[in-house]
Amino acid sequence: MPRDKVDTFKYAREINELMKSGGLFLVAQAEGMKPNAMTIGWGFLGTMWGKPMFIAAVRHSRHTYKLMEASKSWTVCVPAKGMEAALEYCGTKSGRDVDKFKECKLTTKKGVGVDALYIEECPIHIECTTVFKTDMKPGQLEASIEKGLYKTKDFHMLYFGEVNGIYAVKDAAKKLP
Repeated sequence: MPRDKVDTFKYAREINELMKSGGLFLVAQAEGMKPNAMTIGWGFLGTMWGKPMFIAAVRHSRHTYKLMEASKSWTVCVPAKGMEAALEYCGTKSGRDVDKFKECKLTTKKGVGVDALYIEECPIHIECTTVFKTDMKPGQLEASIEKGLYKTKDFHMLYFGEVNGIYAVKDAAKKLP
């Protein structure tokens, strides 16, 4: 499917809604390693340092963490209607153990402006290059949030990805859940 570059914030409302109700795909790869897709429900599309950014949170225990650490570019893919099972699978299985693209019958394509893959079945994808990352540590987060969400102390690395472009197929909004 051909894609056009769109305004960075054209689908911001839809992206935020999907993070609250089902998630998005984060696709990462590194040289010599298989690419992986994971489901994310926490993130932020906004402006930082005068640039469009997507902030993605990846736990240290996740397979994707290794890939993110070994590569500077990654994509966030916005799922189409009917991709709920793939989101569930990519959010509950590890790329260490399975090839999620094969198992979910997802097609990867090389990004337009970054050296990263995106999922072709997703009508919108965001291409990012990491410009900053920060490691969450115990005691940095408001106590009630930390107590509720980090009982096992499996904290996140926050990746600030400069948005190099957001690409969408024609009638992308109609294809979203």
